[in-house]
Amino acid sequence: MSYQQLAIYLQDKHSISDEFEFARYAEQRGFDAIWQADTRLARDCISMMGALAAITTRVKIGSGVLPFWPRNVATLAATYSTLWEMSGNRIICGLGAWWEPITSKVGIRRTKPLQATREYITVLRKLFAREVVTWHSEFINLDEVELDIIHGDTRPRAIPIYIGATGDKMLELTGELADGVVLNYMVSPAYIRKAVALVRAGAERAGRDFNKLDRPELIVVSMDKDRGKALDAARELLVQYLGQEPHIMKASGVNQDLLDQVHAVLGWPTTKEKVQQAMHLVPDELVQLVTASGTAYECVEKVKEYIAAGCTCPIMYSLHADARPMIDVFAEAFPRK
Repeated sequence: MSYQQLAIYLQDKHSISDEFEFARYAEQRGFDAIWQADTRLARDCISMMGALAAITTRVKIGSGVLPFWPRNVATLAATYSTLWEMSGNRIICGLGAWWEPITSKVGIRRTKPLQATREYITVLRKLFAREVVTWHSEFINLDEVELDIIHGDTRPRAIPIYIGATGDKMLELTGELADGVVLNYMVSPAYIRKAVALVRAGAERAGRDFNKLDRPELIVVSMDKDRGKALDAARELLVQYLGQEPHIMKASGVNQDLLDQVHAVLGWPTTKEKVQQAMHLVPDELVQLVTASGTAYECVEKVKEYIAAGCTCPIMYSLHADARPMIDVFAEAFPRK
């Protein structure tokens, strides 16, 4: 069997101390990366990445993904430069164009996300390369700006830039411009096949080698000997995404009537009580379509489907209190180096 990259996803379900334990354990079991979510307005990924860099020694640490809209591109470059130094060159800069309704609720006008993404990545790459940048456009204005590094490691920052892409045009832009794509979760293997094809099309149009583009995917894993319990745990999270991030659900072909029904109950922000009220609307078939849920065997087989569809590294998010059993199962299913 060829070597399969594996990663875990940390969000805000677990305590920070537990997340640190899971990160250490995943590294011990041979996992290749830890990806930290920038979770709604619940947990900041940059703070967590700095801490993860301090408590690990080998794994890559990625932002999965950081919204760039609220951040100036120059300060963003300084932030990732600092993480690069802290980690010993183990940082992956995963960026995204955020989503509605959160952007408008915090007073940000999310306009022309493709153009904004292109500008941010182009300028970030120049700043990481230690260039002096002058850039004046709709989204970025810099006048002879560079990373002002005088002491310590003054080398260019070898920081790969990934885009968290869901829509067709953003996926093509990722293939054209980025070092990799962070494929979304709560989607079907069929969606992943389509997404990978769009990334390939963008890469080929730009004359780039598609095979050099990394394609990790966030995957919800709900694993339990009690299959019904596992499905219900995934259903609870799925309900939140149906109500709050319908763009992801539409990507998997979820019926608009179901989205409308769930949204009518939830709204944004929501409550645990409203989520519970809406759970009966979501059938088992949909849970199993867009998550890896069920027994250990079923979860591994579902992840294999995503890999076969074009995912290069599953980034697995455990829905249970202790992620270590899930880490053990996948470390054994995909033998480490």
